[in-house]
Amino acid sequence: MKVQEVIDRILLDCCGGRRLEQTCDVLASGNEEMEVTGIVTTFMATVGVIKEAITAGANLIITHEPTYYTGMDTLDWVQKDPVYLAKRKLIEENGITIWRFHDHMHLADTDRIYDGLLKELEWQDKKLGDQDSWGYLIEETTVGELAGFLKQRLGMKVIQIVGNPADACSRIGILVGGGSLGLGREQMPMELMQDKNLDVMICGDITEWTLCAYVNDASMLGMNKAMIVIGHERSEEWGMKYMAEWLAPLVDGLPVTFVDAKEPFVYL
Repeated sequence: MKVQEVIDRILLDCCGGRRLEQTCDVLASGNEEMEVTGIVTTFMATVGVIKEAITAGANLIITHEPTYYTGMDTLDWVQKDPVYLAKRKLIEENGITIWRFHDHMHLADTDRIYDGLLKELEWQDKKLGDQDSWGYLIEETTVGELAGFLKQRLGMKVIQIVGNPADACSRIGILVGGGSLGLGREQMPMELMQDKNLDVMICGDITEWTLCAYVNDASMLGMNKAMIVIGHERSEEWGMKYMAEWLAPLVDGLPVTFVDAKEPFVYL
């Protein structure tokens, strides 16, 4: 099976074959005519992930995020950069093709990044409404206990909280990745908390003067509001883990392996 056939089957399964005219879902390396020997799914094609793919005998990496450090993998600025050159050499010498699967994954019949995170948390049946992908109703707990649950389920050593860890919570919002920045409207996360009467927002990325400041002020005023920051990678990696499960039946027996890109941070 060739790379393009794998891509076509993925898009048919997710979107009924619907294609976006403008998208970042393109090849970052390799070519669509390459015969695939094995597939790795991951949040990001880091050097570590690439090395694991090579060890596994996989020559197609499907990554959710960019390979070369900008949102559209632009290369004009990096042609003489030693990090880029060394990474490209590793990829090319081992015959790796990398395809980014981002826009279509979020715009599928159900957002498959959220599907994976909810599966990892076992929150698939906790949506506030049938069509609501951002609000969830869980058994009452405290902010601190919820943070501990997230650390355990998502394999995190450190987690950031704004608000009072002792506050009770049950109405939870989740905005994965860059969605917590507002999807083009800075006020969107705060409006969501107000409209759905959310106690806690679980976030990917943050800007400290928007939702962070709003929740901090609310807590200082004695209101029951908090946020838990799990980061971009920890909020979206699970969609790529889940992808390995649903992709395997589509690719005629090709081995499909999930490789965790892992948090990039070292905590001291």
